[in-house]
Amino acid sequence: MYYIVETAKSFEQAATDLEAAVKRHGFGVLHVHDLGTTLKSKGVAFEEQCKVFEVCNPTQAAKVLAMDMRLNMALPCRISVYTENSKTMIGLIKPARLLSALSQDAALLQTAREVEEKTMQMIDEATS
Repeated sequence: MYYIVETAKSFEQAATDLEAAVKRHGFGVLHVHDLGTTLKSKGVAFEEQCKVFEVCNPTQAAKVLAMDMRLNMALPCRISVYTENSKTMIGLIKPARLLSALSQDAALLQTAREVEEKTMQMIDEATS
């Protein structure tokens, strides 16, 4: 269900490298949620770092929405860069697994598999 890779890179370097990999694969970064900073700014004791990147390929998103508009609630894809026990990790919930729980449409699942392959490549590039 998850695809998570540990990297020897610092948190900030991994986040920078992920953003570059996203762009190289024809996706865009719609927004970055800095959850660690947000929690700390709200007075919550939170020791780890966590940035969630909302990424999207407009062509693939349009295909998914044309097949089932309800799936807008599962978009965009989210890739997280985070620390856990002093280790930097990059991961996502696999799009094909997620969408297969919401639809059995074969064309939709093929699109989800294509997106999953690309997003996993982005993580692999950002962690190496």
